[in-house]
Amino acid sequence: MERTCVVLNSNDMPRSWYNLMADIPNPPPPPLHPGTLQPLGPADLAPLFPTSLIEQEVSAEPDITIPDPVLDILTMWRPTPLIRARRLEKALKTPAKIYFKNESVSPTGSHKPNTAVAQAFYNKREGVKRLATETGAGQWGSSLAFACAMFGMECKVYMVAVSFHQKPYRKALMESYGATVVSSPSTTTGTGRRFLEQDPKCSGSLGIAISEAVEDAAGRDDTKYSLGSVLNHVLLHQTVVGLEAKRQFDMIGDYPDLVIGCVGGGSNFSGLAFPFVRDKIYGRPVDFIATEPTSCPTLTKGEYRYDFGDSARLTPLVPMYTLGHQFMPAAIHAGGLRYHGDAPLLCQLVKDGLVSAQAYTQLEVFEAALLFARTEGIMPAPESSHAIKAAIDAAHRASEEGQTKTILFNLSGHGHFDMSAYTDYLEGKLTDHVMSDGELRDSLAKLEGLPNAGHEV
Repeated sequence: MERTCVVLNSNDMPRSWYNLMADIPNPPPPPLHPGTLQPLGPADLAPLFPTSLIEQEVSAEPDITIPDPVLDILTMWRPTPLIRARRLEKALKTPAKIYFKNESVSPTGSHKPNTAVAQAFYNKREGVKRLATETGAGQWGSSLAFACAMFGMECKVYMVAVSFHQKPYRKALMESYGATVVSSPSTTTGTGRRFLEQDPKCSGSLGIAISEAVEDAAGRDDTKYSLGSVLNHVLLHQTVVGLEAKRQFDMIGDYPDLVIGCVGGGSNFSGLAFPFVRDKIYGRPVDFIATEPTSCPTLTKGEYRYDFGDSARLTPLVPMYTLGHQFMPAAIHAGGLRYHGDAPLLCQLVKDGLVSAQAYTQLEVFEAALLFARTEGIMPAPESSHAIKAAIDAAHRASEEGQTKTILFNLSGHGHFDMSAYTDYLEGKLTDHVMSDGELRDSLAKLEGLPNAGHEV
């Protein structure tokens, strides 16, 4: 019988995270203070983050040790399996070998606890009693709620309104872990009230939810802010995914020609890809595709420049591909990919040509998701299905070219809480949305006066 599942034991789990800042050829420009527009210093981040995470955010050390209490919790589900999608290969009649890293096996069903547990640990160690955060589809909010439960902390989650109503069971899961969850924009913050005054039916955005969580954290001495993507320390924690995958490929004597992940803020793509990006930097041939929705085409249509990470302009400005911090995304079901910007480290890799980007429509993504479910048996999250679509397309290209390619993608989460989306698709109720050039111009026009990331600061 041919091997399908490659499993490491707990003793083989990585003991340190990999920091791409040690090897990236062109480090991104520094983040800027939202008030002075000058480069940000560690002290500027102290109101929001604990010292340990600030140190990781600015570190250039290649390896950062994973604390034992974090490892102890991660081993509840890690290492995760690397799976050969043989039935999908057969359905596609492709010579390509398709592998996926199955991050859906975590307690909350996604890759997000990899950083949630670490962030909760460092905050708890420094005496923080409560964390405030945002969530889109709910995978990040669920994971931080879980992590806070592990360390006996309070958790407040601002959930983007459209997902709050689309995915009620994600809210129930967060509350089961002990978190308090509100629809964003909410009436509990000044930011939320302002957006509701402008539009009482506002469907929300991750930018607005981030503003609310930052305002919450900044207004309480017992609270810090926690972010599930974008920042360097978040991507750092996720590299356990790619480090494990490299060891698993070593076990079977293979190596990917192509690495794929979906991108909202960049955490799951970067977690899988960064250890392989290091290989590419030092000469090993491997390609990368970051996938996203056509309704929120940050990497494929966005402008590379400084922008705020949130809608109310409370956060630092970071250099990234952006659609504008006031961008209001369409109400697609891939709620975790509805963010106006992306991680500066990932954006730098795209800018330098080390990573390619591809956008897909909602309908073609759900078509790919059902093919995967009907062959591999796993119902994928709508977000992860963007990576599945790219893997299928790559397999078709391998067939056309008659080449045996090894394809790796990150199954960043399952879709068990997304069945209403699948119901809508099966009943023909879903529609496609492609962001128009006019919408993009209008959104970017609101950035006039902000620094250009290509200029000296």
